[in-house]
Amino acid sequence: MEAVNLSEKFDLINEYWSPRLIGELNNQAVKIAKLKGEFIWHHHDNEDEMFFVVKGELTIKLKEN
Repeated sequence: MEAVNLSEKFDLINEYWSPRLIGELNNQAVKIAKLKGEFIWHHHDNEDEMFFVVKGELTIKLKEN
């Protein structure tokens, strides 16, 4: 397993909402993105997502069924 410097990877991103693949772990894609403002709700039928906030805060409102 190779270590990745998150600060260096984030410095390479200039636009918001444009995920970048930075590695794989246990056959799962590891992506990073810069976020700003509101995001339209969506889901992935065959994927799970994990959000790890490095700087700032993220509010996720879940839909009621």
